Amino acid sequence: MDVRRRSSVAPLPSAIVGKGKNDIGLMKKVKDLPPPPPAKPSDALPLPLYITNAVFFTLFFSVVYFLLQRWREKIRNSTPLHIVSLSEIAAIIAFIASFIYLLGFFGIDFVQSFILRPCKDDVWDDDEVLADNNANLDKFVIKEDSRSAPCGAALDLDCPLPAIKKAVVDPIPVAPTPFPAEDEEIIKAVVSGTIPSYSLESRLGDCKRAAAIRREALQRMTGKSLEGLPLDGFNYESILGQCCEMPVGYVQLPVGIAGPLLLDGKEYSVPMATTEGCLIASTNRGCKAIYASGGATSVVLRDGMTRAPVVRFHTAQRAAQLKFFLEETLNFDTLSSVFNSSSRFARLQGIKCAIAGKNLYLRFSCSTGDAMGMNMISKGVQNVLDFLQNDFPDMDIIGISGNFCSDKKPAAVNWIEGRGKSVVCEAIIKNEVVRKVLKTNVAALAELNTLKNLTGSAMAGALGGFNAHASNIVSAIYIATGQDPAQNVESSHCITMMETVNDGKDLHISVTMPSIEVGTVGGGTQLASQSACLNLLGVKGASKELPGANSRRLATIVAGAVLAGELSLMSALAAGQLVNSHLKYNRANKDAPKVSA
Repeated sequence: MDVRRRSSVAPLPSAIVGKGKNDIGLMKKVKDLPPPPPAKPSDALPLPLYITNAVFFTLFFSVVYFLLQRWREKIRNSTPLHIVSLSEIAAIIAFIASFIYLLGFFGIDFVQSFILRPCKDDVWDDDEVLADNNANLDKFVIKEDSRSAPCGAALDLDCPLPAIKKAVVDPIPVAPTPFPAEDEEIIKAVVSGTIPSYSLESRLGDCKRAAAIRREALQRMTGKSLEGLPLDGFNYESILGQCCEMPVGYVQLPVGIAGPLLLDGKEYSVPMATTEGCLIASTNRGCKAIYASGGATSVVLRDGMTRAPVVRFHTAQRAAQLKFFLEETLNFDTLSSVFNSSSRFARLQGIKCAIAGKNLYLRFSCSTGDAMGMNMISKGVQNVLDFLQNDFPDMDIIGISGNFCSDKKPAAVNWIEGRGKSVVCEAIIKNEVVRKVLKTNVAALAELNTLKNLTGSAMAGALGGFNAHASNIVSAIYIATGQDPAQNVESSHCITMMETVNDGKDLHISVTMPSIEVGTVGGGTQLASQSACLNLLGVKGASKELPGANSRRLATIVAGAVLAGELSLMSALAAGQLVNSHLKYNRANKDAPKVSA
């Protein structure tokens, strides 16, 4: 499409063009003259537009009336309709002509207001052209104008002539990586779409090679380099079918150690993967204070993963019948045997129901051994639903998860009923340790906790967030040990309590976490790096002595680390050290000896 720049200035008179080429003053006077009005198609009409419209209106309705009268007379006289007189032929021609005129929305002037837009100084100012230009820039080619200067530049000889070029967006160049001829053909097939990217592992039988080919194809298709994303040094077979699809590399995260954490009489070096400065240092200081005060203790209050399908009936009464059936104690043994048959470790603990009209939500809770257990409980729930359909054939299963579970979302049901492991962890911090290690005092800590973690969170309408930064520690441990990072949402539900004890001399601190969702088998726990971190804690794999013991121990370690993190951060806030510590440790500084000093 030939897009030219259009001028809104009228052409110069021939006398001026011939004689005043170099007369700049005369040219400027001409430029100041008002432009003549643009020509309209209606200017070519012999009569004014309103008279032309009136003529065609009158003609149209007159011939319609005449033809209708003639049609009625022929019907009365039984005259064939196809026999027409000369006057009827003229009336038909006049009808067609007036109809064509009126079909143009009752006049040329009305139509031209929609079709002919006012000419702007620059065609690129048109919104439609701009939209099309942004959508597909390469389709527009601006050709050179036949005049010596475009638009108003021809009237001002002092105006430099702008260079008009084709706008082209070049992709960022990516240096191609040399590949064997066979791999090069596969890369080209992936780029062209002949071979789906997701099928490379099954086609090649080599996960590392598939990742390398997919990575190169991605670089060529996007024109963006993945040079900073490492590819080598990772076992891609270990993630096939369970951790990550279509890999092109892996992300490096630093792992630090906080501790030793003295918990229930044992010492733990807690691995934490994070990119937030001061987090591990702060947790480490909390571990030091707990250790110096004799350690912390923990209790697992509950251990049960949940899944809540939603089913629907034709009436609310029918939904209530199923609710009563499920809550009947005599039926639990039957339902339990059906549920437990899906796994060696899954054991049904209970079913809680909630009704919303004719919809019924069934919240199953079961123990899952050392696995986090989402897949395990889902299979058991499906078994029970299939069994219930025999006695309730009118039950419509809407979804295996109805959000009454509730997974990866903050929910009061998890805060009250618990999900995963419900843990409480406590410690008594001596007055001397508070002063020397934490650099504050017991009374200030207790007061700050009440006003910040309790009152402040209540003012914010917090749901399970009655703490300083529990999610920081939970996320760091989850990433390091191969847990699902998204379950940090409900796993970080925590209420931190601080009270003065022993006549106000010492500090009692506790964290209550009702929904810590962890496992030591399955998912990302079997990857080499994450497995090493679990091994460091002594909870790698499944417990041979007591199923579920390793995952419960990991949950208590998470709660203990949260206790240490809460203690240290609250002390920093009470002592006014937070900003200074971040300026010292959370800023880039190449002089490591100076920082440590």
